[in-house]
Amino acid sequence: MSTDLERKTTVGIIQTGRLGGSLGVKYGEYPDMFKALFADEPFDYVTYAAVDMQLPKHPLECDAWIITGSKHGVYEDFDWIKPLEVFVRKLVASGQPTIGICFGHQLMAQAMGGIVEKFSGGWSIGRTVYTDLLNNRKARLLSFHQDQVTRQPESAEVIMTSDFCPYAGLKYSSNCLSLQPHPEHTLPFVVDLINQRRGIQLDAELADDGLASLAESNDQQQYGQWMAEILKGERRI
Repeated sequence: MSTDLERKTTVGIIQTGRLGGSLGVKYGEYPDMFKALFADEPFDYVTYAAVDMQLPKHPLECDAWIITGSKHGVYEDFDWIKPLEVFVRKLVASGQPTIGICFGHQLMAQAMGGIVEKFSGGWSIGRTVYTDLLNNRKARLLSFHQDQVTRQPESAEVIMTSDFCPYAGLKYSSNCLSLQPHPEHTLPFVVDLINQRRGIQLDAELADDGLASLAESNDQQQYGQWMAEILKGERRI
C-alpha cells in the first residue's frame, strides 16, 4: 500500500485504441484497466490518446510508460502508427521504464524491426500457459489475440514464450519490455469479451474452450505487481 510520504511515479499511458460500446461503459477504457490493476500503487497518470494523434514529445515527460492494447492491427494504415513507432524507438533508447501490452507489444516489435502478422494458426483466448524464461517458471495469464510477432527484432531477447506464440514476451533493456498477454484484464471482462465476440470473430467451440479455461487459476495479480515494480524503478530484468 502507498503512503502520503511516497514519491509519486508519473506513468504515461499511450492509448492505442478504444473499447467503446457496452464493454467500455462497464469496464472503462484501456487506460482505466491499468489504473485498476495498479490501484494500490503511488502512481499519477497522464494519458496520451495516440488514436487522436495525441503523442508525447519526449520520453522524459513521464517517469515510466505503458503502451496499451487495441482492437487495431499494427500493420494497418493509420496516421498515428508511424509517429508512434518513432517515439517507441526514442523510449527504448531513453532508459525510461516502459511496458507494452498486446498491441503495445506488437507495435514495439514492429518499431524495432520485427514482423507482426495475423497468425494463420488462429486465436489465443482465455487462460494461456506461457514459459517465463526470466524466472524459469510457468506463467498463467489471460490472452485475447490473433495478431502476433512472427519475427523478433534483432535487438530483443525473448523472455516469455509458448508453442502457439513463440515471441510472447520481449526484453529491450533491463527496464523496457513487452508482453502479448494481458495482466490488466479481469475474469469478468474476459467472459463478457468472449461472449460478445462469439459468432463474430470466434466460433462456438473456440469461445466455449476459452470460457472453460477461465475456471483454472491464473497469475494476473503476481504479474501486475511485477510490472508495477518495473515502472517504479524497483526491479530490473
